[in-house]
Amino acid sequence: MSDLTKKALGNSLKNLLLKKSLNEITVSDITDDCGVNRQTFYYHFNNIPDLLEWVCISDSDKILKENRHYDNWEDGFYSVFVWANSNKAFVMNIYHSVSLKVLLRYLDRLVNPLLMNVINEQTYGLKVKQEDKEFIANFYTNSYVGLVINWIDKGMNEDPKDIIKHLTPIVKGTVRQALVTYSKEEGLSQ
Repeated sequence: MSDLTKKALGNSLKNLLLKKSLNEITVSDITDDCGVNRQTFYYHFNNIPDLLEWVCISDSDKILKENRHYDNWEDGFYSVFVWANSNKAFVMNIYHSVSLKVLLRYLDRLVNPLLMNVINEQTYGLKVKQEDKEFIANFYTNSYVGLVINWIDKGMNEDPKDIIKHLTPIVKGTVRQALVTYSKEEGLSQ
C-alpha cells in the first residue's frame, strides 16, 4: 500500500506540473489532487523536493531495466530521451526551478550504471583497477549528461536519434581503447 500511495503522490506532482511551475506547487495542492491528507504526505516524504527526487529515482529504475550492455547502450540512452520527451513538462519544470541539482543527480543515476555495465563488459581479458573504470564511467557520464542538459536547454527539439548518431562514433571503440590503455599503464593486461 505504501508504494501505491507514493506513486499516487508522484503522479499528482506530475499532473500539477502540467498546470504550474514547481515553485508554485504546495503540499496541499499535491494532497488535494491525490485525495489524501497532509499527514499522509509527510508520512512518506519530508517535503516536495524529497517527493521530486523519489519520482526521479523510481522512474530511472523503470527506464533502464534493460539496455545496460555494450551492444545496446544506444537504446538505453535513447530511452532517457524518450522518457524526457514524454514527461516534458516535468523535466522542464525541474530544469527551470531551483531543483536543477535534482535533475543532474537523476540523469547521473540513469547514465552511470549503464556505462559501468558497458565498461565491465569491455574489460574482458583486461585487468583494470576499479578506480580507473569509475573514472572512465564518470567521464562519459558527465559528457552524456551535458548533452542531455544542452538538449533540454534548447527546448528538447532536436531529434534524439540524431544526438545518438553523433555520439555513437565517439563511444564505439573508445571505451575499450581507454580500458586497454589503463591496463597497459598498470602492466596488468593478460
